[in-house]
Amino acid sequence: MHLCRPHDLLKVDPKGLLAGPAPPWVSDHLRRSPWVVVRRAVGVEPGIPIGVRGSQRHQRWAAACQPNWIETILMPSQLLTRAVSDSRMDTAPPFRALETLKQRWRDLDLAWGPGGSVGFELATDIPVVKPESDLDIVIQAGRPITPVTASVLSDSADGLVAPVDIRVETPCCGFALREYARNSPAPILLRTASGVMLGANPWTSAIQG
Repeated sequence: MHLCRPHDLLKVDPKGLLAGPAPPWVSDHLRRSPWVVVRRAVGVEPGIPIGVRGSQRHQRWAAACQPNWIETILMPSQLLTRAVSDSRMDTAPPFRALETLKQRWRDLDLAWGPGGSVGFELATDIPVVKPESDLDIVIQAGRPITPVTASVLSDSADGLVAPVDIRVETPCCGFALREYARNSPAPILLRTASGVMLGANPWTSAIQG
């Protein structure tokens, strides 16, 4: 089975998650849409750290999922082929922004795709994207991206019909593409399983305090 990474969406058997204590809204949500998102955390092994998102912004629940509860794994890159209805294109600008970005990045040789509410809706067909929503993008970068390349990618996402927030995931951590493009080689915020830290090279495990 694919090794789950942050931002992957998992379709799960909810019985295991609901066997323990959970907020009241979680049960109804998972029975209606048994999808969760992989998050960063330590100390849940052999479980996989996941988050459950409800219909309201404040409805977020952190939990751990056992591998045998997983039925389907969808990576952000797999969501690029999902069709979007004309009505959603008209009412939710982030979907139009994604279509534009797919054209601009058609030659990009890194795996990438939508995360956040756009990714969740593409995976589940549940309309969670709002007109004011951002388009969250995840780039999987197993090898280093130069600051010049980061700047080109960041600039190409400007001026779209919805704000675009681009996150890069390396084997060590995650970081904001725009911050890296602007600040490298100075340290930037790196999101690791242990928390947010400063580091100059997101592709090494060396973290600067």
